[in-house]
Order: sequence, then structure tokens, then C-alpha cells
Amino acid sequence: MSQTCNLPEEANLWNVHEAYTIVATQRGARRDFQKKLAMKGVEVVEFDMLNPRDVMSYCYDRGYLSVLWECGGTLSAAAISARVIHKVYAFCAPKIIGGVTAPTPVGDLGMNQMTQAIDLIDVSYEQIDRDMLMSGFIQPIPDLSPVIPSADEIPSVDPEVSPYETNIISFYKTWDTFGAFSNFSPHPIDMPDEKGDCLTWPTVEHYYQAHKFVGVDNPQANDIVQEIKQARSPEEAARIGRTRQREFPELIRPDWESMKIDVMYRALKCKFSTYAHLTEMLLSTAGSVLVESSPHDLFWGGGREGEGLNYLGRLLMQLRSEILGTV
Repeated sequence: MSQTCNLPEEANLWNVHEAYTIVATQRGARRDFQKKLAMKGVEVVEFDMLNPRDVMSYCYDRGYLSVLWECGGTLSAAAISARVIHKVYAFCAPKIIGGVTAPTPVGDLGMNQMTQAIDLIDVSYEQIDRDMLMSGFIQPIPDLSPVIPSADEIPSVDPEVSPYETNIISFYKTWDTFGAFSNFSPHPIDMPDEKGDCLTWPTVEHYYQAHKFVGVDNPQANDIVQEIKQARSPEEAARIGRTRQREFPELIRPDWESMKIDVMYRALKCKFSTYAHLTEMLLSTAGSVLVESSPHDLFWGGGREGEGLNYLGRLLMQLRSEILGTV
């Protein structure tokens, strides 16, 4: 399972004589490499929005009744959040490692207190050589996915409505049910530059962060724009943009505070007009309030206790209203 299909050219996995291999990836990722895998007998399955729940649904349709997830912290967190993990196997070894950047077996689940920890039940322990294997079942996580009213039942919400009323649809992580609404979702956009030339940006986040420095008559600002554009992930693009903004405030375009909402809206409009399935997803939320549930960003997100301005959610609702007015 790989969004970008950034996999090695040579690997034992591609030897399908002993075991069949299926690669799940984002639609359009590394088509040339996909062809090479197909020639080796590897099956490649493309998804419009790659996420653990859809992959498990696909496996179920294929008749697979049990799937072992052996993965890193980021994917394990996504799978647990999607409620597709029922049993956990964890090895504890008599070794100590550490460090600020040390990897964690489970990534961010949005928890900040021990009381939020997920308890395992029916736990068992087994010693294997010097290691200890612990296994247990995850208690059912309540399904907090909101019920989406149809457009016939409830008219589209005015963008000025308070984001903390009933019928709220929250989104934040790209693997959430509505994760495609996130600026980090892997949907490239083609946007014209100042000269009218069309440039491809890997994500909305890349475009937004880079445009803090666009139009500034300074070679260093231009270098930062290219640095952000070439970032390997939206997380890296966000980190570069925010860091450079703190380091070089004099390089930020002077009209940024008054223009950043317009920059974001143009990027969102391009994204949702480019991908038909995203337009359908957005329209399916008609009648509900959209909230980016970022606990930290109080401008674009809703905040931890609803204190945020939720401008990303408001722009998406504004775009939704405009689309509903034309269909």
C-alpha cells in the first residue's frame, strides 16, 4: 500500500512464483513503474483516494477474511483510526533506544492524555527467545462519522453559519472519511503563475505555502518558492513555508494577510473542479457544516474547543454553495 508507488525497482515482493503480490496505490501514481510491475505478474490496484478502509473493503470483496498489517507508525495510525484493525501483535525486546526523532510504532491518533489511550482486551503474553510477544483485541471504537443529510432533506448551509451547530462534518487527517477535503490530500493542481504559464503543484498546501513569497522582488524569495514547490510531501511544504516565514519575515509579500484567503480559495476551486469525485464528495455534504478539526490552527481550523475561525471549512462551504447554484 503506497500512495505514490515510491517502491524499489527490485524486491523479493515482485517474485510472484511463491506468493501473489497486490500493490494498492493512488490513481495515476508512477504509471511506468506500474507497467513494469504488471510485466512481472504483480497486480496493481488504483484508488481515487487511497485509505485503509477502502483497501480493506476491496480485500473483503476479493474474499480475504484476514489481513495482517505490518507497517510503520503513520500507516498503523491511519488503519487504527479507520477502525480496520481488530487485533494487535506487539513485540517487546530487552533493548533501549531513543532520541527525539526516534520512530514510534503508532503515529498520531490525536490523543494528548493517557485517559484517551486505547485499551486492549483479552490480552495474552508469550515469550519468544529473548522477546515478549503481547497480543490483544482493540475495543470497538465508537463510530463518530456524522450522518450526511441529502440535499433534498436540508438546503445547503450558508457559509456564514456557525460551525458548531448540528450536522457537523469534521475533517483533518487525509485518511479520515472526508480526508480529501484536507489541503494535504494528494491531488495535484494546475495553476497559472504571474506570467500566465500553467504550473503543477503537488498539493494545495504546496501552492498556499509558496504563495507567501510569490511576487517578492528578491532572489531568495524565489528560491524559497522553488524549495516549497519541490518539497516531497505537503507536511514538508508546510514546515518549510512556516519556518521560512519566521526566519525571513521581510520576504513575505506585503499583501499576504489580505490575500491569503483569496489564494486559498483559488487553489480549492481548482482542486474541486479538476477532480469530479471530489466535487461529488463535497456536494454529498449539502446541509452540513464543514469543520477542519485542527486543534492548533485557529485561523483555518476550528480549534480544540471550537474557538477557531474555521476559514478552510467556510471556504469549502462557500464553494459548495456556488457549485449547487450551477448544477
